[in-house]
Amino acid sequence: MSWQYGSFARRNNVCSLFGLLLLLVVFAGCGGTNTPALTPTPTSFSTQSTLLDLGLPEKALAAPVIGQVPASQVLHVAITFNINQALLDQLGQNTTVKQGNSQDVASLANSLGISDQTYAKIKAYFGVENATLKLSKLHTNLTIDAKTSTFAKLLQTNFVIHRLANRTFYTPDPQHMPQLPGFIASTITAITGLDNYSIAPAVQSFALSQQHKHMQSGQAANADCTPDPQTLVPTQIAHAYNYDQFWKLGWAGENTIINLIEVDGFSNSDISNYFACAHFRGKLDVVNVDGARPQPGGESTLDLDMIAGLAPAAHIVDYETDTSNSALSDSWTRVNDELQQLINNNTKNTGAINTVSMSLGTPEDGFTLGNIRAMHQSFEILTKVEHMTVLAASGDCAAFMSHVFNQLAVSYPASDTDAVGVGGTQMSTDIQGVVNGEAVWADGSDTSNCHNQWGSGGGLSTLFQRQTWQNAAGVQNRFSNGKRQVPDIAAVSFDIAVYFGGQWVSDGGTSAATPIWAAGLSLVNEGLAQKKHVFIYGPSIFYAVANHPGNVHPYHDVTSGNNLFYPATPGWDYSTGLGTPDLVSFFLVLFRNVK
Repeated sequence: MSWQYGSFARRNNVCSLFGLLLLLVVFAGCGGTNTPALTPTPTSFSTQSTLLDLGLPEKALAAPVIGQVPASQVLHVAITFNINQALLDQLGQNTTVKQGNSQDVASLANSLGISDQTYAKIKAYFGVENATLKLSKLHTNLTIDAKTSTFAKLLQTNFVIHRLANRTFYTPDPQHMPQLPGFIASTITAITGLDNYSIAPAVQSFALSQQHKHMQSGQAANADCTPDPQTLVPTQIAHAYNYDQFWKLGWAGENTIINLIEVDGFSNSDISNYFACAHFRGKLDVVNVDGARPQPGGESTLDLDMIAGLAPAAHIVDYETDTSNSALSDSWTRVNDELQQLINNNTKNTGAINTVSMSLGTPEDGFTLGNIRAMHQSFEILTKVEHMTVLAASGDCAAFMSHVFNQLAVSYPASDTDAVGVGGTQMSTDIQGVVNGEAVWADGSDTSNCHNQWGSGGGLSTLFQRQTWQNAAGVQNRFSNGKRQVPDIAAVSFDIAVYFGGQWVSDGGTSAATPIWAAGLSLVNEGLAQKKHVFIYGPSIFYAVANHPGNVHPYHDVTSGNNLFYPATPGWDYSTGLGTPDLVSFFLVLFRNVK
């Protein structure tokens, strides 16, 4: 699947029933994508005002105004507080963790995020009434829900609707941008929800195509277990990547958790049918975030099917939020709410094998810097504090995640330095269905419009620098410019059997590749926990494995094809990263090297 990705005079009377909501306005002093190292504590209640900078591009603020946001509309706004970067880095300094050795990181909240004392001073200074507030367990994120009229009064602005390039979005009035006391601004890294300029997330998979077939009985408690023979089923994928060798050892995802971040729902009957066919014996929990469950869609179905088919004993936790009505809310704030809920749910679970699979995204230039900074901090916390590996689909519009052919762009969050970007391949099979090769998944037959079918996303970030850990054969190449390079790894993304809408269909995209890798990493960590009582996490491990292979080959190096711009080459490349998994060899490298 694929996804997409002025001033007023200072107020003399800042006391207000809703003054705390001014917190939401703070975004000043947030240069770059890194959060400040320490959380400052205000020593005085200076009323000097600071103008809000939401990180909106000039073209957004200059776009024609076509109306106003209704005064009664409730805005869902989130602030991301400065984090103690030194403590964050200390918590994440080792990429090997002893299984079961969990720490209650919520006990570090006053040191990691905003302190109780600072929060109390802010509330005492502004007062709190008529608002719904939720402070995260780690004191790094605060959400506030209030009417537009409330925010407008407190921030001395209005909220207007713009039209730009056939899309509409709201922002504060560009002629009267909000302001707030400077001491609050010094505690904030990002604020989101006061605008919805960022392009709503789209799933990273191509359109589902239905296959004609008839129902069969007598299989897996009368489940329909006969997909089209031309599509790939889990046993074929598992055999191609050696997942089935782990099954033979009794490692099928037991005592592992795989978390899915979704913006659509699923049909219980569809999932039950697939689970029966895959003999899934794990556990599925659904966590609804921010209200009503979203309608069933292809993305959640695909992700659940891939995990159930390849890690059939795993505990799957499906986080859902509804972003279908993005006209008057910021969709990515709600996606970050899912990440924050995931963080809150695992503050006592840092010694558990936990993986995150995220098949959502938008072109990097489709975001405000506020959304990028907020989610980047969430990914840092998930990785460094809670010891999870976050895998993100690289997108399905090939090298042009802009959705414009020949306009190079990559997708976020796959480009985040605390995420593992996952690209896609296409497998070839013989007449018996045995896989005998892989090439880059790409289709340049119709470049007029990308319907999530141009192929494996990849290229160079415009936002993030390349990290020192992104270093392996092929990484330094003629296209390299010092920026983060995407993807890191890849897996099959084409013609995969999925049960959707009461029948078997062919589906794919990097949305399939991402949960395939999430399942594989869970099996590897289960094996490491069984043999060495440890597990590994984070994006750097994939390059460490590539650089210490010994006498085995942990990746299938894909050297055939291109993503319509970048060719597949020996070693790392912009189409398939380091390659697709040979899971047994991947495990052996880690088994020999981790302590």
